[in-house]
Amino acid sequence: MASSGEEIQLPLRRKRENGEDSDGVARKRLESCLDQPTDSVICEVVTYTASPLPEKHYDADTTEPITCGLESMEDLLSWTRSKANPFSVAGVPLAPREPPLDRCLRRTLVSHDMMGGYLDDRFVQGTNAEAPYAFYHWQYIDIFNYFSHHLVTIPPAVWTNAAHKHGVIVIGTFITEWISGAAMCEDFLKDEESYRRVADKLVQISHCYGFDGWLINIENKLSEVAVRNAPLFLRYLTDQMHERVSGSLVLWYDSVLDNGELKWQNELNQSNRVFFDACDGFFTNYNWKEENLVGMKNLALQDRQADIYVGVDVFARGEVVGGMFETNKALEIIRRHNFSVAIFAPGWVYETHEDKSEFRKNQDKFWALLSNYLYIHRLASPLPFVSSFCQGFGNAVYWQGQHETNSSWFNLTAQEIQPLYYHQTLGGVGWLRSSGCPKDAWNGSCSLLLEGLIPASHTTPVCAKIFSIHVPLPSSTLVSLIYKASPGIAVSLELKTTDASQCRQVDVQEVQLNSVSPEVLDDEHQLVNKFTQLCGNLNHNGWTMRCSQLGLHGCTLREVCVKIERIGQPKDTPFSCRVGELMVLDVASLQVPPDRIQGVCIDDVVWLRGAGTSLLNATLRWDYPGNLVRHFKVYWRQLRGPHPSIPPGQLVLVGRSYSNLFRVTELRVPEPPGLLELVVEPVIKMGFSVPESHWGRRSLSYTKESSK
Repeated sequence: MASSGEEIQLPLRRKRENGEDSDGVARKRLESCLDQPTDSVICEVVTYTASPLPEKHYDADTTEPITCGLESMEDLLSWTRSKANPFSVAGVPLAPREPPLDRCLRRTLVSHDMMGGYLDDRFVQGTNAEAPYAFYHWQYIDIFNYFSHHLVTIPPAVWTNAAHKHGVIVIGTFITEWISGAAMCEDFLKDEESYRRVADKLVQISHCYGFDGWLINIENKLSEVAVRNAPLFLRYLTDQMHERVSGSLVLWYDSVLDNGELKWQNELNQSNRVFFDACDGFFTNYNWKEENLVGMKNLALQDRQADIYVGVDVFARGEVVGGMFETNKALEIIRRHNFSVAIFAPGWVYETHEDKSEFRKNQDKFWALLSNYLYIHRLASPLPFVSSFCQGFGNAVYWQGQHETNSSWFNLTAQEIQPLYYHQTLGGVGWLRSSGCPKDAWNGSCSLLLEGLIPASHTTPVCAKIFSIHVPLPSSTLVSLIYKASPGIAVSLELKTTDASQCRQVDVQEVQLNSVSPEVLDDEHQLVNKFTQLCGNLNHNGWTMRCSQLGLHGCTLREVCVKIERIGQPKDTPFSCRVGELMVLDVASLQVPPDRIQGVCIDDVVWLRGAGTSLLNATLRWDYPGNLVRHFKVYWRQLRGPHPSIPPGQLVLVGRSYSNLFRVTELRVPEPPGLLELVVEPVIKMGFSVPESHWGRRSLSYTKESSK
């Protein structure tokens, strides 16, 4: 078993420090690894020569995998799947939502433009950033656009994974600008063959990397030939995307007119409609006035009003309505006229505020101001429904209430299903706030903090809604709640369900809800005993675990609320309740999956010189059903040193992987000769302990290069 005292060896994100020799690296492609029996030992000769790993896909100093865009048309047209970075492929499929996008009459798009893009988020396996930017108000938005000024902006996999967990579509950006952009457009829009080649590559890239479409942003003049072919390019791209990527979108930005002139209109009109008619939607420029919206309503849109995304620049550049902490003023007008909205650069809350420790506070304030003009979407999740509220960044990593690491980290792929964040009054002096808190957690980096004041006049329990979801329930359901509560309050769950047949109606927002307060099972109950045994020996560390069983037939879970009730006489009662985890499970699924990790392979080995040691870098691959796991834990241990009498070492945690692929970077190992083992443990969604016999492992023997 792993040593609980050992921590992840975080990869270095810098040049070699003094005392280290970085004059050479070596890498050997172990093609034979895929053909060897998985119980065989990989043999390596430690050499220090130049690495052939492509720097655009791997950090030059640490060999960590990174995501990048494409800079030139040559890069785009020469792109092939064989050249793709496997680490940048998003591993999370798009989750269903209620209502689906085509039934959302007023949608919300977020365009993430921050400091040129590809910052901390470019590191596929995460980074040790102390104050990163993250987004976690997914329930409010429908589409996420990753924007930068590279020719082709490929969304980093960490963003696509986080968005897809919440049912949010992710689109990349294709942009041409200035004189060079005009020349590029003249070339690729000169004829059908040329624009189809570009469109085909964009489709292939989206399909390969697992995201859902494109924002096409042509911000340069077009010749008569080019502007005539631009709608044909758009239509072909849109048709091909729909054929290859289910639920995909292609949007056009308000820039060029149908005569080729570069002239932002701040609206859809007859001068740019030809582009709107050729794709899935239109993203207007930001300097609109209310009369622009009135004019668009007068167009014959054939029920496509929802496909017009009125742009709002949060930085408030130019003559715009609202912006910054007054962005809600723009949304109020847009929604009054029943248009969709495109919120550009909401990272303003991070970029322009020097005190990054206030980021969560500023982020929550910004989205709370917009909340009256946004719409909560329900994740249509199958069971198990599990969340420990991790936001994908923090100052520590917890597992089942215990510290796993104690250092800053950022990896949006680790983000779990996010709850509702809000502030509400309870009458008089009473209030309730829901927020993410990194000071303690059950799993991941933070917990959900419910805090407030129950006024003396408030005689009923406070009901804090934490999830709006759409989860069909089996005939027997287990609900587990883990929390820490302040003295003087009692905590319980209230679930709101509806008859599943009602959810087949066109408007599932207005169905009648039934409140269910499940009775907590005794700790000695057979079902609780089975559940806790499957989870292993839990040290609750001050956390309370409560399990309830539901026996509902033909019902769908729509809301999850935490009820907080004052104990004792009526008086103004401050409270806090830290929710660590919620799980909704099918009782029939309460067993450890029988699957074993198969096909463990080690390749792309690179050796670095360290201070008195060697640093191993290698790619580890394996096979295991991804839908079963939260993540994998990767360990290493020394099997023996130069002398067979040296006993095997303890397992030491190297890191977490969120796919069947992991890059081991800068792992300090004893000088050669040596024998080590890399081990992969699946951590399944329900938290049940997986026996070591189901883990994957592969040994690597390494020796010195023979002297010549």
